[in-house]
Amino acid sequence: MLSGPTFEGSAAFGLCVGTVLRVEQNDGARDPAYKLWIDLGKDEPVQSSAKITDLYDLDELVGRQVVVVTGFEPMRVGGFRSDVLVLGALTDGGVVLVKPDEPVPPGATIA
Repeated sequence: MLSGPTFEGSAAFGLCVGTVLRVEQNDGARDPAYKLWIDLGKDEPVQSSAKITDLYDLDELVGRQVVVVTGFEPMRVGGFRSDVLVLGALTDGGVVLVKPDEPVPPGATIA
């Protein structure tokens, strides 16, 4: 049987908005991916490896706001620590990032 997050354990997970501070190619990932450093309004940025290379170039992601899922145990993707999951919609052309319609402060909670 497959296991994963359950409703009972969902209190540990959260959705919030972050601002991308830095982006690099994640050459160690199995599939093409970027390394993202994201400001969530805390002392240190969080990191995420995201498979968003089909529709986004490195230079257009810095400064962009993204929606992330927090509360996961950090994992390693291609040797890079990934703290959060960046949300996007799966399309035939690739992943389209989810973002707020208006700029919001880093760390703003999604309600």
